[in-house]
Amino acid sequence: MKFSDILRTALHALRGNWMRSALTSLGVIIGIAAVIVMVSVGQGTQAEIDKLVSGLGSQRLDISPGAGRGPGGGGVRMSSSSFYTLKEGDVDAIRNEIPEVQYVAGALRGNTQIVFAENNASTSWQGVQADFFDINSWVIANGEGFDAQDYSSADKVVILGETVRRTLFGEDSGVGQTVRLGRVPFTVVGTLASKGQGGFGQDQDDVMMVPLETARRRLMGSMGLPPGAVQQIALTVADAKDLGYVQGEVEALLRQRHKIGPGEDDDFNVRNISEIVATRTATTRLMSLLLGAVATISLIVGGIGIMNIMLVSVTERIREIGLRMAVGAGPGDVRRQFLAEAMLLSLGGGVLGIVIGVAGALLVGKFSDLPVALNGQVIGLAAGFSIATGLFFGYYPARKASQLDPIEALRSQ
Repeated sequence: MKFSDILRTALHALRGNWMRSALTSLGVIIGIAAVIVMVSVGQGTQAEIDKLVSGLGSQRLDISPGAGRGPGGGGVRMSSSSFYTLKEGDVDAIRNEIPEVQYVAGALRGNTQIVFAENNASTSWQGVQADFFDINSWVIANGEGFDAQDYSSADKVVILGETVRRTLFGEDSGVGQTVRLGRVPFTVVGTLASKGQGGFGQDQDDVMMVPLETARRRLMGSMGLPPGAVQQIALTVADAKDLGYVQGEVEALLRQRHKIGPGEDDDFNVRNISEIVATRTATTRLMSLLLGAVATISLIVGGIGIMNIMLVSVTERIREIGLRMAVGAGPGDVRRQFLAEAMLLSLGGGVLGIVIGVAGALLVGKFSDLPVALNGQVIGLAAGFSIATGLFFGYYPARKASQLDPIEALRSQ
C-alpha cells in the first residue's frame, strides 16, 4: 500500500470513533503541555539565577557584624552599642595585607525622606567608600562621582539612583540641584545608570549614595556610632580561584584584629556570594528535574492510553484485518496502518498540547511571579516527545495486528 493510502485509511478509522480518539489523545495533550510549561519555568528560573550571579558577582565576599562571641559557641550577646564590630581600620587592613583583594569598601546604610520642591520620596541611602562603585558595578550616567575631598571632608553631596531621580526631577538630570535628606541639604553631583530589577525582585535603582563620612556625621550623627564604624565590608578578587583562599585570610585577619581567642565565636560573618548562588543553582536544577519528571510521567501515561486503545482496536477489528490480508495486504501493510493510527493520535495530541502549553506558559509568566523562558527548543522537544510516544507505544499493537493469522481472523465472530 502507498503511504497516502495508509494515511487515508488511518484517518478514516480514527474518524469512525472520533470521541474515543479525542479522549485517547487527551493524555498526550496534557503531557506535552506539562512538558512545555515545566521546562519553560525551569529555564526561566535558571536565567534569573544567571542574572543574579552577574548582579551580585561570583568573585565577591560580604562581611557583616556577628551576633556576639563567647566560648563553646554560646557566648554573651553584644549590647546594641557594641553591634558595630567592623571598622574602617578593618577595610584598610584587608586592602593592605591581602594582595589578592582587588576592591574593598566599607558602607553604612539607612532610610530617609528625600525632598525637592513639592516632590518627595522615601528611599534608602548608602554611605560608601570609593571602591563601592566598582564592587557593585555602578556606573555614573550624569554628572560625576565623588572626589577625594568629598570622602575626606564629609561634604554634603549625593548621587541618585534612577528611580529617585525620576521621582524628583522627571526628565531633568537633577545634577547641581539641592535636595533635602531628612533635614539636611545635599547637592546632587551625579546620577546612576539604571540597573532595573534585581535577582530577588527589588528595585535596584531606588537608592542614593553619599560619602561614608558624610553618612556617619550628617545622617547617623544622633545614633552615637563608634568611631570609624561600618555596617558592612564588601570586597572582590581579581581571580575567582582565589576567593576561597581570600575568605580564609580575611577571617584570620579579622580574628587577629578583633582579638578573638581560640574557641570564641567570631564577631563578624563572612558571606561567600558564589557559594550561596551555587547552592541556589543546584536547588533550582533539582527542582527543574523533578518538574520534568512529573511532566514525563504524564506523557508516559498518555502513551499507555494510546497503546491500550490500539490493543482494543486490534481486538475489535480482527475480522477487518483478516479481510485485508485475504485480499492481498501483507503483515507490513497492516503494521504500518495501525502504527499510522497511533502516530496520528500522538501527533494530533502533540499539536494541541503545544498550543495549550505555549498559552499556559505565557499565562504563568503574566499572572504569577514565576520566571518563564519560552523558546523554540522547548517546542521542538515537545514535538520530539510526541513523535517518540506514538512510535514507542504504537509499535506493539501494530505488530500484534500484523501477526494475526488471516484464516483465524476471518473465523472470528
